[in-house]
Amino acid sequence: MKVLIITYYWVPAGGSGVQRWLKFVKYLRDFKIEPVIFTVDEAKYPITDASLEKDIPNGIEVIKNPIWEPNNLLSIFKKKETKTSAGFLDPNPSFIGRLMQYIRANYFIPDARKFWVTPSVKKLKKYLKENTIDAIITTGPPHSIHLIGLQLKKELGVKWIADFRDPWTDIDYFHQLPLTQKSKAAHHQLEQEVLRYADATLVVGKTMKKNYGKFSNNIHVITNGFDMEENAETNVILDKKFSITHIGLMNADRNPKILWEALFELSSENKEFAKDLEIKLIGKTADEVTSSLTKCQFKNITKIEYVPHNEVQQYQRASQILLLAVNKVPSAKGIITGKIFEYLQAKRPILAVGPVDGDLAEILVKTNAGTIVDFDDKAKMKQTVKQLYYQYKKDDLQIASNNIAQYHRKQLTEQLSMILKQVVNS
Repeated sequence: MKVLIITYYWVPAGGSGVQRWLKFVKYLRDFKIEPVIFTVDEAKYPITDASLEKDIPNGIEVIKNPIWEPNNLLSIFKKKETKTSAGFLDPNPSFIGRLMQYIRANYFIPDARKFWVTPSVKKLKKYLKENTIDAIITTGPPHSIHLIGLQLKKELGVKWIADFRDPWTDIDYFHQLPLTQKSKAAHHQLEQEVLRYADATLVVGKTMKKNYGKFSNNIHVITNGFDMEENAETNVILDKKFSITHIGLMNADRNPKILWEALFELSSENKEFAKDLEIKLIGKTADEVTSSLTKCQFKNITKIEYVPHNEVQQYQRASQILLLAVNKVPSAKGIITGKIFEYLQAKRPILAVGPVDGDLAEILVKTNAGTIVDFDDKAKMKQTVKQLYYQYKKDDLQIASNNIAQYHRKQLTEQLSMILKQVVNS
């Protein structure tokens, strides 16, 4: 079986966007499926990571098509060009900034990569007529990629799977966009059309499946996962300090204010706690996060904007506690921060901030991997941190997690292979 995977993010892209399909591609051949990649040529990714190249199997066919991105043109109007992700919207933009946000939101629907759709459809129609492909897969965001699959489905009748790494209109920052009612309606219409036309839809959590179930009866949950070996945690030297480490992007919505407040109060109450505490933020952080930390005047803070993925694993395994912060947004219950699966493999206690009845909470309970505290429950947060610190002082801070093998990337790829074969043979 041969499948064509259409993705904006591909190596040398770094960050979370590339991980899911890079890992699927790594293992698909184990299940007698040959992947072909269709991606952008010379994309200007916010983050690059050459260390990921080692995961690409030998001889994989990669087709590239040029892209024109209006973001490059709009950046001329900025005082300086900065690399940001969609999750980092300026909360206090200038007049020009507000104008740019309005243009992006209402004239580039579903997103600024929409101009890649038509030339990609043209190129792929020719490729599909000249090559045998059993199914195509589109993965978003950017969700404009799904419009390529939609068009190919309509014109050629190909078997098509749409993969949603994040929701479309329920994505955490959608509520921040200055969208007109007409633009909102356009987003919803396109999203529903993709769901109705796709032969199958992949999502990363149960809440997404429930929400999309109104528009499709063939939706499958395949979570993200980890890809480390079982013995990866051997010979690990734990941090000497009481380290609390967050890995990944932390935008304003994800700022765990309740934790900073609890840590500030505990530091004020206990000088030894204040001396032992170390906060590590590995990944880009919003100004609001920096401001919160500055107010608390913590003594030991380590901030690193980006490290290669292989080094990230070392930080995870060495940390006393791993922090997960869910975005405080209307769709919070359905958010499963991608890092949780690698956190599970690191086998360090997880402290999460988010809905106690959400998808992330369910994973933590099933794996016995940590504790989640609600956004506003400061008493529970202080109690939880005090207990963790007590165990740390006794040199007994560990976790007895279980049931995590189901989240290994190879196991997840096997699930994908079964869905693919079902779609192709239907």
